[in-house]
Amino acid sequence: MHLGILTGGGDVPGLNPAIKTVVNEAAQRGWRVTGFRRGWAGPLNYNPSDPEGSAAFIMPLSVTGVHAIDRSGGTILHTSRTQPSKMRPTDLPAFLQTAENATADIVDCTDHVLSAFEALGIDVLIAIGGDDTLSYAARIHSEGMPTICIPKTMDNDVYGTEYCIGYSTCVTRSVELIDRLRTPVGSHERFLVVELFGRNCGQTALMAGYLAGADRTLIAEVPFDLDRMTALLAGDRQASPSNYAMVVVSEGAQAVGQDVFESGDPDAYGHRKLGGIGHAVGEHLKQETGVGVMVQSLAYLLRAGAPDSVDQLVPRNYATMAVRCIEEGRTGLMMAVQDGHYTTAPADISTRGERRVDVANMYDVDSYMPRIAGIEGMPMFGR
Repeated sequence: MHLGILTGGGDVPGLNPAIKTVVNEAAQRGWRVTGFRRGWAGPLNYNPSDPEGSAAFIMPLSVTGVHAIDRSGGTILHTSRTQPSKMRPTDLPAFLQTAENATADIVDCTDHVLSAFEALGIDVLIAIGGDDTLSYAARIHSEGMPTICIPKTMDNDVYGTEYCIGYSTCVTRSVELIDRLRTPVGSHERFLVVELFGRNCGQTALMAGYLAGADRTLIAEVPFDLDRMTALLAGDRQASPSNYAMVVVSEGAQAVGQDVFESGDPDAYGHRKLGGIGHAVGEHLKQETGVGVMVQSLAYLLRAGAPDSVDQLVPRNYATMAVRCIEEGRTGLMMAVQDGHYTTAPADISTRGERRVDVANMYDVDSYMPRIAGIEGMPMFGR
């Protein structure tokens, strides 16, 4: 058995433990593992007619080679947001820049990707990523390449699972950094606005705000009134013995009557970069109250560094499940947690819906605060 493995999309802590476990589990069965570098860019850039010239896009993985990788964050395979089915002609590798492709608006390179796997003798591919990476993995499975999906994203927003690799470390690190920021904001008696990753899912901001004890939390699922939020936060500051107040803001949050803050060109999956709502909230606070404001986007600090214990445990379990499913002849699956239990789901489940905050049970829309309506019977990582 020859396994392929790749990591796509944004990096998160916990990817290396998953890679290491796949390699170790495969070795115990006498299987080989080949890593593809830079996500889907790996098989896209692999030229079966020039294996030596394509060597930079693959990485044979061994037990000794992955021995210590779980101690660090990121991914040894590197990553990208490449989408092989939606390539601009100018972004194609040279050997795919044919006259026919040059005149197309978008080129679907799926047939080539499948031929690369065939040329390398890959029996099953393990794709680790968010909903974009996994949706393409489901696509190639439907076209004959046996595939297993493992969900990862700090936003915890892959539909079909309650937990994605990277989420726990993101929340843990957010809480630590928010707590540190209390020192300067309290010393200067200001407002603190902390902007967090999350895109269109407010799960990370909700949990970080809840656990850090933020005065207010603004999530992507609930448009907020700027004036009302300002009045509430001003009251929080006045009531604080240290004369400061803080609000945690999801990057996808939007004020009533305003658009989500986006910038830059769309990526291969059609997403523009989110961010900037924190500064807009800060400017409004300062203008309306005259009080100084500290605005901090935690951004890539949340991706940096080693995984916490949960993001050591879950990736190992997902990877072990993946290899055992392959051993049993079961592919076309995504590893998942549902109702608090490890399980599997169809590989394309991430395309069937959207995972968002359960506002009715986890958020007070009037006070802009986390509110857990009921805990007994609720899965550990929410529904």
